[in-house]
Amino acid sequence: MRWPWSRVPTPVAAAVPPQAPLTPHPLRVAFGVHEALAARRPAYNEPATPARGSPFGGVPTPAPGVRPSNVMAMDEASGPIGSWATSGIYGEGLSFLGYPYLAELSQRPEYRHITGTFAQQMTRKWIKLVSTGDEDKSDKIIALNAAMKRFGLREAFHKAIELDGFFGRGQVFVDLGVTDDPEELRSPLLRDAEGRLTSAKVKKGSLKGFVAIDPTWTTPSAYNSTDPLRDDFYKPSSWYVNAKEVHSDRLLTFIVREMPDLLKASYNFGGMSMSQMAKPYVDNWLRTRQSVSDLLHSFTVFVLKLNMQGLLQDAQAFADRIGAFLVGRDNKGLMMVDQETEDLSNVSAPLGTLDHLQAQSQEQMASVSQQPLIWMMGITPTGLNATAEPEIRVFYDRVNATQEHVFGPNLTKALDVLQLNEFGSIDPAITFEFVPLWQLDAAGLAAVQKTKADTDAVYMADGVIAPEEVRDRLAADPESPYHGLEGLPPDPPDMLENPDMKDNAEKIGAAGEAGKETGANSGV
Repeated sequence: MRWPWSRVPTPVAAAVPPQAPLTPHPLRVAFGVHEALAARRPAYNEPATPARGSPFGGVPTPAPGVRPSNVMAMDEASGPIGSWATSGIYGEGLSFLGYPYLAELSQRPEYRHITGTFAQQMTRKWIKLVSTGDEDKSDKIIALNAAMKRFGLREAFHKAIELDGFFGRGQVFVDLGVTDDPEELRSPLLRDAEGRLTSAKVKKGSLKGFVAIDPTWTTPSAYNSTDPLRDDFYKPSSWYVNAKEVHSDRLLTFIVREMPDLLKASYNFGGMSMSQMAKPYVDNWLRTRQSVSDLLHSFTVFVLKLNMQGLLQDAQAFADRIGAFLVGRDNKGLMMVDQETEDLSNVSAPLGTLDHLQAQSQEQMASVSQQPLIWMMGITPTGLNATAEPEIRVFYDRVNATQEHVFGPNLTKALDVLQLNEFGSIDPAITFEFVPLWQLDAAGLAAVQKTKADTDAVYMADGVIAPEEVRDRLAADPESPYHGLEGLPPDPPDMLENPDMKDNAEKIGAAGEAGKETGANSGV
């Protein structure tokens, strides 16, 4: 098989002339075992997994040009490990599949839906900038929100999570306009005593953008593999990005499923990709789907009973009879057999449980990705139970936990860079919150507000709170329709001081008294 990335497609020069019809050969009745096995065709054309050695064998060979030609890989730590930690590995297939093969898997919709759905949920509601303390920071927050949109921070994070799902690692380069300065690329971003970035390297107006980088083009340059007591143990201090050495401080690295130290080097210091985790389940699904399709295509097998002993003496006559049978098989259901020496029957396979078997195979893909079926597939497949609300909430909780673990540190650094670029300094009072994925609909929000109003009424009737306190709560509640309400309600007007309102009140009162008297006389 030719790898799909090996070259660009070749334009068609001319139509291929039709081949001459093949000359039929007499059917040989006696097949050897080896011939029968060789004639067996696979159910579907699934590309074979490339051969792999021990996962502890060393750093994968990067693509040409990623690492400079005069630099050797830092695989000293993984060499001795391979001599003792390889038992049981070959049979399990637990080793890095390689970026070319993982890129090939990303063409299949099953892998793309799993990774795309997760990346979409990780960035769907995004974040909300908030400030701590009593000082108003609304102007800075508005400016930061505009900067995040202008520099495409949300899109870069979405792309990084997609790359992690396909390849096991995603990285975002903080472009400060020094891509052509090798010395500056190798240097870290300076920090203060509290670990926050300073304006020494990130100057106001220096940010050019956030660039997502495919892990195919990056490989570690240097890392500590000797002292586990240091916090940089098995953490690369710099990376090669197509032969350019870039300090890790200038890269936001996203790894959702981190590998143990023994396997980090062999996975190019990435994690386990979701594609590699889901591959056995996707393979089962593809095989089941094709098997069901093949069975539906030929679920009935015809049995032609004839004089085999006589036909076996003449292979050509045997082949002619089978050919005539196959030609007449599709003749509008008509099949002609010899009345004296032949008989016809069929054997049909039961199809009643095929939908359940196929649905269960499809359900297993959702289980390994820990995604509800409605999110992963768009619709609930036939034969599977409907996705319940608790399952969606559990999925949202899992996404939120991943946001805190993977997005949290990278977002803190990105917002520091944005503040330095916009204001020239970092305001520690400005931080962020992840917007919850689970939100009530209009009816649910109205029911919650009604419950709060009833609670307030009870507390006011008992004298626990005053109406002014309820008004303050409504103004501070972001879900309330009165959010942001300012000032106190005007005092009710004194009707006795306004002659017009006094006359109207007297007329209304007189009409009321007349109505009561009329009702009493009528017996109401």
